[in-house]
Amino acid sequence: MSSGGLLALPMATSGGSSGTGLLIFLLPLLLIGWMVFTQRKRQKDAANLQSSIEVGDEVCTTSGLFGTVTAVDATTVTLEVAPNVNVRYDRRAVGMKISTPEAPAPDHDEPGQPGRQGE
Repeated sequence: MSSGGLLALPMATSGGSSGTGLLIFLLPLLLIGWMVFTQRKRQKDAANLQSSIEVGDEVCTTSGLFGTVTAVDATTVTLEVAPNVNVRYDRRAVGMKISTPEAPAPDHDEPGQPGRQGE
């Protein structure tokens, strides 16, 4: 009889572990779903950026080279990185567009600021 009592004890506690098993199964699925969603969003953003590149845009490549777009082809982009220095890159190598800030307002000399007089 004591063996029957031992068998009943694990069965009584196994009911609570089914919820834990379900949780262990669902968490990785949620993580994988989230990773797929964010990867697709990143790919869509990159495709939108690459299709919106135009001549005159200031861009930064994925390797960190800054330049101004001088020519755009179906697969390549030509960047001017210095006066009269043009380099050709694959369009997919453009990592981001650089937004040019508006010109700051001119500073006026104020009498209370040291080092500003006589400039």
